[in-house]
Amino acid sequence: MGPARGISGMPGRASVARWLFAYRRAWLRADVIAGLTVAAVVIPQAMAYAVIAGLPVEVGLYTALATMLVYPLLGSSRPLSVTTTSAIAMLVAAQIAVSVAQTGAAPGAVAATLALLVGGLLILASVLRLGFLANFISLPVLVGFKAGVGVVIIIGQLKPVLGISLTGTTTVDKLLELPGKIPGAHGPTVLLACVGLALLLALPRFFPRLPAPLAWVALSIAASAVFGLDALGVKSVGAVPSGLPALALPDVALAAQLWPAALGIALMSFTESVAAARTFCQRSDPPVNANQELLALGAANVASAMVGGLPAGGGASQTAVADASGARSQMAQWVNAAVVVLCLLLLSRVIALLPQAALGALILVASFSMIKPRAFRDIAQVRRLELTWALATLAGVVLIGTLQGILIAVAISILTLFYQANHPPVYAIAYNRAKDIFRRAGEHADDETFPGLLMLRTEGRLTFANAANAAEKMRALVEQTQPHVIVLECSAIPDIEYTALTMLTDAEQSLRARGISLWLAGVNPDLLKTIERSPLGKTLGHEHMFFNLQKVLEAWQARAANKREGHRHV
Repeated sequence: MGPARGISGMPGRASVARWLFAYRRAWLRADVIAGLTVAAVVIPQAMAYAVIAGLPVEVGLYTALATMLVYPLLGSSRPLSVTTTSAIAMLVAAQIAVSVAQTGAAPGAVAATLALLVGGLLILASVLRLGFLANFISLPVLVGFKAGVGVVIIIGQLKPVLGISLTGTTTVDKLLELPGKIPGAHGPTVLLACVGLALLLALPRFFPRLPAPLAWVALSIAASAVFGLDALGVKSVGAVPSGLPALALPDVALAAQLWPAALGIALMSFTESVAAARTFCQRSDPPVNANQELLALGAANVASAMVGGLPAGGGASQTAVADASGARSQMAQWVNAAVVVLCLLLLSRVIALLPQAALGALILVASFSMIKPRAFRDIAQVRRLELTWALATLAGVVLIGTLQGILIAVAISILTLFYQANHPPVYAIAYNRAKDIFRRAGEHADDETFPGLLMLRTEGRLTFANAANAAEKMRALVEQTQPHVIVLECSAIPDIEYTALTMLTDAEQSLRARGISLWLAGVNPDLLKTIERSPLGKTLGHEHMFFNLQKVLEAWQARAANKREGHRHV
C-alpha cells in the first residue's frame, strides 16, 4: 500500500493530518530503516555544509535537528529530506564573508539571521500564494548555477585537502595563487584526502548498500585516534560542544544588510526543494503543493535560526536516499532527527577527532556531483541557445561571485521568458494527402502546398510585445510565396491582445488593397468572440473564418473550381 493521502485529501490543509493522523503501525519498520539510512548520509553532509559556510561542524547538526523536527509537521512531500544544501551553504559563505568584512559581525549570527529572514520571506510568499515561483528559474540556468557552485566549492576546499593557506578572497584569486602554494602541500594531509576520495568513489560502486560518507567519516576518525594524526600535522575539526543546541536569538540589526542575500537564498531553497519533491513524488503520493511547501520550508528555516543554524532547504541526494530506502511517511525524518540528537549527546568528542582533510574529501565528492557534463550535453542536443544560458550562469558564479550568480540566474531566466514571449514561432503549413494531416512545410518531401494559398501557423498568445515580431516573420513568408489567400491557423493561439488584434486588422486592410484575402481557421470560441467584436470580425465575416484547415481546403478547391468554370464560360 502507498503512503497516506491523509484525511482531507486536499493539498494545503493541515498537512500533519495527511500522514500522522492516518499513520499505520505497519509503516513504522520501513520508516525507521529509512530514517537510519538517511541519517548516515545527512549527518556527514550536514557537518560538511557547515564547513562550506565557514561555520563549526555542530552548526550543520543543529540545522538538521531543527529542520527535520519542524518540516514534517507542515510539508506536503513524503520523502523530501530538509536540512541544507551545498548551494545554500555556499550562498551563506559568500554573505558571511561580506558581512564580517563590513560590520565585524559574528559568522554564526549572520547565518542565523539569514535563516530567520529566509524563513520569513518563505512564509510571506506562502501567504501571498506565490508557489508559482517554483518554476521561476529555468532548468538549464539551474544546471549552470549548481555547476558553478560546485566549481567554487572545489577550489575553496583545496586549502584543507592540501594543507595549504590561501589568502585570496575570490575564486579567481585562489586559482591564481594555487600554483605557487602546491609545492608546500602537507604530505600526510594530501595522502589522507586521496584515500578518502578513492574510498568515497569506490564504495558506492562495489558496496552500494554501504553508506559511503558515514563509513569514511568513521574510518577517518578511527585513523585519527589510532595513528595520532594531529601529531603529524593533520588538522582536525576541533572541539564540538556536547549536548543539544541552546536557544539563539538572531541579530535583527543585520536584517537591513542581509535581506537581498536572504531573498536569493529563499528562492534557491524553494526551487531546489520543490524540484526534489516533485522528482521523487510517486503516483500514490498526494501532489506536492507549492504554497504548502513555502510555509513548511519557512517554518523550518525559522526553527533553524532559533538554534543558531543555517538556512535550510530540501536536498536531492538525501531525498533520493529516503525514497530508495522505502520511507512511507515523514516519520522517517523524525527518526533521522533522533539520530542527530544521539550524535550531539554522545558523540561530540568522537566528532572532534574528524580530520579536516577527511571532511574536505567528502565535500569534494559532493561538489563534483553538482557538475553534470551529461546535463550540459543533453541541453546542447535539444537547445543550443539554452546551453549558452547555462554556461553564462556558470561563468557568472565562478568569475563574479555566488551571490551575484543567483541574481544572474534569475535575470537570465527572466530574459529567457521575455525572449520566448517576444519570438513566437511562425511557419507555413503543408498537407499530407496520404495521412490526411497538416504539418510544418518543407520537412517531408511528400507533403504538398497549393500555389496561391499560404497556410500559416503561429503559437502562443499574441500580445503587444510579440505582434511586430510575428508580423515580420509572416511578411517574409508572404513575400516569398506571393499568395492570393493567406490562412492564419489559430488553434494554438489562446488569445490575441488588443494591440496585436489592431495590427492584424491593419494587416488585413493592407493585404486586401494588394488583392490578397485573409482567412482564419481553428479559432477557439473565446478568441472568436473577441474577433467578432472587433472591426476585423466585421470585415472577414463568417465566410472567411473556418472550423479547421480541412474546411479551408474545401473552400479553396471550390473557389478554384468556380474560377475554372468562369474561364470556360468566357
